[in-house]
Amino acid sequence: MARPPDPDWLIEGSIGKDAPPVYVHVGGCHMAGKRSKGAVRDAALRALTDGIDACPHCRPDTQLGLLD
Repeated sequence: MARPPDPDWLIEGSIGKDAPPVYVHVGGCHMAGKRSKGAVRDAALRALTDGIDACPHCRPDTQLGLLD
């Protein structure tokens, strides 16, 4: 059975049940942790504009057009 494709965006959660997310990643980023969940474009944009950090390796903020 074929593996499903990576999501376009990931939101990485922090340690702890009620802890806020820590990073937004481009799907397939090698730095995304095990606590990452797939996200749609709008959710990734909202997370970044709400103050969640962009991964410094894959730069989702640039990919999403927030930075040039």
